[in-house]
Amino acid sequence: MVKTYDLLVVGGGINGAGIARDAAGRGLSVLLVEQRDLASATSSNSTKLIHGGLRYLEHYEFRLVREALQEREVLLAAAPHIIWPLTFVLPHHRGLRPKWILRAGLFLYDHLAKRNRLPASRSLSLAGTPEGAPLNPDFTSGFSYSDCWVDDARLVVLNAQDAQDRGAEICTRTQCKTLVRHHDHWNAELSYEDGSKRSVKARAVVNAAGPWVTRMVENAGLGNKAAGLRLVKGSHIVVPRIHDHDHCYIFQNGDGRIAFAIPYQHEYTLIGTTDIAYNGDPAQVKISDQEVDYLLELVNGYLAKPLCRDDVVWDYAGVRPLYDDKNANASAVTRDYVFDLDTGDSHTVPAILSIYGGKITTYRRLAEHAMQKLAPVLGNNAPDWTATATLPGGDMPDGDFDRFIGDMQAKYDWVPEPLLSRLARCYGTAMTKILGDATSMSQLGQELAPNLYEVELHYLMANEWACTAEDVLWRRTKLGLGMQPDQVEAIQNWFAAQTRLDRAAQ
Repeated sequence: MVKTYDLLVVGGGINGAGIARDAAGRGLSVLLVEQRDLASATSSNSTKLIHGGLRYLEHYEFRLVREALQEREVLLAAAPHIIWPLTFVLPHHRGLRPKWILRAGLFLYDHLAKRNRLPASRSLSLAGTPEGAPLNPDFTSGFSYSDCWVDDARLVVLNAQDAQDRGAEICTRTQCKTLVRHHDHWNAELSYEDGSKRSVKARAVVNAAGPWVTRMVENAGLGNKAAGLRLVKGSHIVVPRIHDHDHCYIFQNGDGRIAFAIPYQHEYTLIGTTDIAYNGDPAQVKISDQEVDYLLELVNGYLAKPLCRDDVVWDYAGVRPLYDDKNANASAVTRDYVFDLDTGDSHTVPAILSIYGGKITTYRRLAEHAMQKLAPVLGNNAPDWTATATLPGGDMPDGDFDRFIGDMQAKYDWVPEPLLSRLARCYGTAMTKILGDATSMSQLGQELAPNLYEVELHYLMANEWACTAEDVLWRRTKLGLGMQPDQVEAIQNWFAAQTRLDRAAQ
């Protein structure tokens, strides 16, 4: 028998996972399908910031910036284990924006939305200070302000987990091949990675396929109604840590763009991003040599000790699926989200809501607005609820991560500090599901790579849809950076062995 859902969500990035969570929390039956792994495209290749977008003020996107600034506080309270405050240092470049413009922009940034946890911006003297130490001595003054860091891929997974906990069905490695509209439902043909197929019905569809959003519109037979999609590539490089303190830098460039230099995984600095029009396969996006050179030249204009290509230890690129506002400058294309709700000519047939654009920072509000759009279609008037709800692992007293990790150190005093800190940051209160009642390291199973034990892999398979070494090393954790080939192979072999055991048990 073909199962009918209230809502079919196509796409397992941050928008799709956020909408599935919101809808499930309103009591709707939800199915989310993702053709690969959760957060396998744009949502794991971001600059990993929860921020208002200081530079968007120059494009007069005040509504977007205000909403994003409001969301910093909401998300910080919802997931204090994977989101935390950062201080950004903005050196004043005499040849670029004058100080009064920077000061005015930061004043707006401070006051467009209420701040409860984050300090206001302030002026800085850089000469002889830790903030000025890595910089060329010509940079003697600047400003600081606050935004937040986020583990982007984990944010997606936590939303999917919460959606599942509230009744949603999450199917990764599942492609929605066709959508056929009938008078009272959509019929979807799904194809699984193992070649099996399934048909489902849905009263409404959310097309959150990101870079593939127009393809899904075409699959639904509505190609002539597709809104404009603008693919913009953003690339990043990772280098050995360029400074000792925990602040970040935001560097201006002569072309009007900016780049961030952010502490990353303790030993590294993340530098990005670029903004380049992209016309290729979103699944095959890669950084170009020109982008590497661009980022190095930009940051070297500020650093006392310049970086070279040999310093780049890793890079990644993602494709932003932006709404095409016809702006000739890829950097100026709006980052705001746009909904395209199609209810058919008669306005009585099943709806499909396609999503263009959006930022990780505003995903929760996007999901809330999407459900408000769909409420009349689905006849669901449940109240908005996500603004005050924590995400899995974030339910620690007063959202106090430092107190929480202190409690965990007391409870699991036999766990080495680097491992315990990593588990606390990745999983928050859910780390107790991994460590359980264990009282020694020997009870965690084999150590397949430094600080990665079998017990964690079992948890990721059972609770976070992890199926491969790549899922674990580059999305559920960031342990892939610095991992040796033999260690990666050991994890791949472990997953292969688990697959064989599962098949034998069936």
